[in-house]
Amino acid sequence: MQAARGASLNASEPTRTRPVPAPRLLGLFAAVALAGYAVDVVTKVLAVDRLTRGETVPVLGDWFGLYLTRNPGAAFSTGTSYTVVLSLISIAAVCVVLYLVRRIGSAGWAVGLGLLLAGVSGNLTDRVLRSPGPLRGHVIDFLQLPNWPIFNVADICINLAAAVIVVQSLRGIAIDGHRDREAQDPDEAS
Repeated sequence: MQAARGASLNASEPTRTRPVPAPRLLGLFAAVALAGYAVDVVTKVLAVDRLTRGETVPVLGDWFGLYLTRNPGAAFSTGTSYTVVLSLISIAAVCVVLYLVRRIGSAGWAVGLGLLLAGVSGNLTDRVLRSPGPLRGHVIDFLQLPNWPIFNVADICINLAAAVIVVQSLRGIAIDGHRDREAQDPDEAS
């Protein structure tokens, strides 16, 4: 006797099914990811086209400016010798996000994963398409705050994603939208 995939042959055994994300959550994920990615790519193209390397363009006095730089490394210009490794890690991160999105069950996770995909994909696009070559390309950074490394929209998306994911975790909301028992009712957990 054969049963459908995931279905139990024994009536006493519970059927295990993988939750299917609601179309609205997939739509939210896709909209956030595409919007973040598009804003990142367009702002980088404009920065390369309109900014002169090594010259600061003040936007809000000394508080915020535009300064074009090309970063072969990761955050804070660390790992500048490991551009290929960073590119491979980014490819793996994109794959993990696309795998996880199959399980989203809450708007918070849809937004968090959408932002993460937008940010990682934005910087990965630079690493793949920009000079000096595929997987070795330098990321375009152009947003400048005082006493802070120069960054881009993809970096903002990654940091916002981290904040959303931390908040979801602290609230006890699993990626599938279910709440952890302890987060739901601390008295019942003991």
